Amino acid sequence: MQNSKQFKPTFEKGLFMRCCLMFAMLLLTAALVRADVESGPTVGEKVPALKVYAVTGNVDEKELDYTEERKDRPTVYLLVDRTKFSRPIARFMKTLDDKLSGIVNDSYIVGVWLTDDVGKTKNYLPQAQQSLNFSNTALTLSDGLSGPTGWGVNSSADLTVVVANKGKVVAHFGFVSVNETLARQLIEPLKKAVDGQ
Repeated sequence: MQNSKQFKPTFEKGLFMRCCLMFAMLLLTAALVRADVESGPTVGEKVPALKVYAVTGNVDEKELDYTEERKDRPTVYLLVDRTKFSRPIARFMKTLDDKLSGIVNDSYIVGVWLTDDVGKTKNYLPQAQQSLNFSNTALTLSDGLSGPTGWGVNSSADLTVVVANKGKVVAHFGFVSVNETLARQLIEPLKKAVDGQ
């Protein structure tokens, strides 16, 4: 019978390196699951007109151009394909709503549901507001899944985010997978733009 001391685990450099490589490949694969796409108007250009029907928020039950309503004030526009709205997008929106107002003064979020069913969406958005209890977000709708003219919405994106300040596009993001941790990515460029950095 062999001595049990011979079976004592030992550290093998080769095994350690293989494990590290496998772990790195797993991380890379996980990162590729959520790939960003190009979506939204061009950074540095004037924010395009945004003619929507406002259901909730500072203005409600009214058609308006929300770009004109917000003018030069810092604004985050969230363009949501109605057919792709999900709990992760709802959590993302709620996190952004909770965090943004305390960090960027006079900021506001305008959620725009891109819809092929205006009546159904008008009925749904007050329920979404009641459930999520937004304090700094308007819920609006735009007729058509392709998005408003000039906004460059990529149909592959579940959510298109456009950050604006002083009437200009500061940043845009096209997300094919969304979670609440991504909210921080939006706050930083908006804060830098407001601070003039």
